[in-house]
Amino acid sequence: MNIKPLGDRILVKPQAEEEKTASGIFLPDTVDKEKKAEGQIIALGNGEKLAKLGLSVGMKVLFKKWGGEEIKINDEEYKILDHVDVIAVVE
Repeated sequence: MNIKPLGDRILVKPQAEEEKTASGIFLPDTVDKEKKAEGQIIALGNGEKLAKLGLSVGMKVLFKKWGGEEIKINDEEYKILDHVDVIAVVE
């Protein structure tokens, strides 16, 4: 399946949640893990506001934790974000 976001939207594959804390403690599935706000851009819309951000496919970005719409494609989790949900580029 091929998805092309419309307008000023971005398709992002969020980074996997950590199973282990920084101190080395493994978290069981019953623990409510904090949502990650980092992911890789998979596809971009063609909106004017999005073009001004200078984003491209493959870039890693930080986004608002609860922003966008979660979707599932072929058992993979993705998010469709509006341009205002992207807050930084990770270099």
